[in-house]
Amino acid sequence: MGVIIGPDLVMDGDTLKSVPRARDRHDKTMKGFVKMSKEQPAEAARQADMIIKNTYRTLMTRGMKGCYVYATDARLADYLRARMQGSPACDENQS
Repeated sequence: MGVIIGPDLVMDGDTLKSVPRARDRHDKTMKGFVKMSKEQPAEAARQADMIIKNTYRTLMTRGMKGCYVYATDARLADYLRARMQGSPACDENQS
């Protein structure tokens, strides 16, 4: 199983940050985000963050025998690689 983390989830300094506007515009989970972000920006940001992070968490837990992860954001890839070092699930020889 493989998951590609797109530009909607990035590292901003030391913080994992969701970027709702980078999400595919045809994604039905984000329906109504633009309108809500104008009316209730804080609530829209909170909900979008929850949806984006939950999507990737769900995808990464589906692999029965493992999961390959590719992040388009280089800093996020480094963050994930650092979190996996020392884990028996991570082969240190792979990049």
